[in-house]
Amino acid sequence: MDTISGNVTATCVGYSDFPAHVDEVVCMKGMIHRIREMTGFAFVIIRTAREVVQCVYSPDFSDYRMVDKVVEGCAVKLTGKIVKDATREGRYEMQIHDIEILSTPAEPMPIVINKKQLDNIPLDLDLNLRPVTLRSPKERAVFKIQEGIARGFRDYLFSQNFTEIHTPKINAQGAEGGANIFKLDYFGKQVFLAQSPQFYKQMLVPVYERVFEVGPVFRAEHHDTSRHLNEYISMDFEMGFIDSFYDIMNMETGALKYIMQFLKDSYAPEIALLGAVLPEIKEIPVVKFMDAKEIITKKFKKKITDYRDFEPEEEQILGKWAKKEFDSDFLFVTHYPSEKRPFYAMDDPADPKYTLSFDLLFRGIEITTGGQRIHDYHEQVAKMRARGMNPDDFESYLMAHKYGMPPHGGLGLGLERITMHLLGFKNVRYASMFPRDINRVTP
Repeated sequence: MDTISGNVTATCVGYSDFPAHVDEVVCMKGMIHRIREMTGFAFVIIRTAREVVQCVYSPDFSDYRMVDKVVEGCAVKLTGKIVKDATREGRYEMQIHDIEILSTPAEPMPIVINKKQLDNIPLDLDLNLRPVTLRSPKERAVFKIQEGIARGFRDYLFSQNFTEIHTPKINAQGAEGGANIFKLDYFGKQVFLAQSPQFYKQMLVPVYERVFEVGPVFRAEHHDTSRHLNEYISMDFEMGFIDSFYDIMNMETGALKYIMQFLKDSYAPEIALLGAVLPEIKEIPVVKFMDAKEIITKKFKKKITDYRDFEPEEEQILGKWAKKEFDSDFLFVTHYPSEKRPFYAMDDPADPKYTLSFDLLFRGIEITTGGQRIHDYHEQVAKMRARGMNPDDFESYLMAHKYGMPPHGGLGLGLERITMHLLGFKNVRYASMFPRDINRVTP
């Protein structure tokens, strides 16, 4: 038989409730993660929403007899007595009195998710089997930590009087321009998937002064690299009445400090499971773009081939330099060339070849782009025309400028990239739950 009959009703609890129910009979629901047969008894490991819980089956505990239908992958309701684990100090386990099978897998698992071998499977196989491999405690821990990053971002910005917004992802124009934009047939009219919520963030600054959004953005980049995705989650904010773009950098520094402490306090089990090293943030050093190029040339003897942007190797060099010189995992690089920044970036009045903008590097990779925006209507129109753009194509965007905008700026922070480097992954796809790249649209 599959279950014990009887009229005893047990309270259903999670593992965190076990200490309060020692020597009591309770129930617990979860998935059978692993069964380890021993001589005269068996360990039945249950995977709950966040924990992997050890339960023990033995004929000595009750009249229940475990049947062949109890297999790995079953959804079950266990009833049993909570006891202290005799072999692991501070841990608890359940002595099984009954197993009620709620569902049974139609086939055995295509891959073993309860052993370390999963760490070494090819990335493509991992992604092809994502509905299964995400059940691995290590893989699901990645996205609990990612949840914590997004929660920390939200919590901190709420504390700084930001308003959360939700902007359209089908747009009439592309915020960044260029070729890396997905085009759609929208009832016979050409529209675009959002490259960022940039235009809407700016429109809402005169409404709320400070706004943020956590949501998907789309880039039609034909890159098949370890750091590119065609859909990713961007954590954006925009703030008005700034004195300079350093206000934006200071806000991000505060958010990152909060996020790291939040992860330490609220996601310690996942951090420990993955062996993640959280950065200590005091102050984040700042270097100008051209000064950074000079450091790369003079200190590291690397020949510069592009004075408009950084190559990945150059970002890695700067990351090592920041760690050595300032003991910082982060580095702000400011004053990027105007020709490499979008049309809404404010040029530096002291030298219009450069912008009042920045990138944030984390352990040698760019995770943030931000800066001060043009708020004057005539200045914005002039820059558009200087770039060969037609201001008439941006009528609704320019409406905000035409009727008054405060000095403002903001940034976009890539959730997958910060997760990737926080956890030491070599490929951003490990930090994307269901990645989308030039080759993959499933599962």
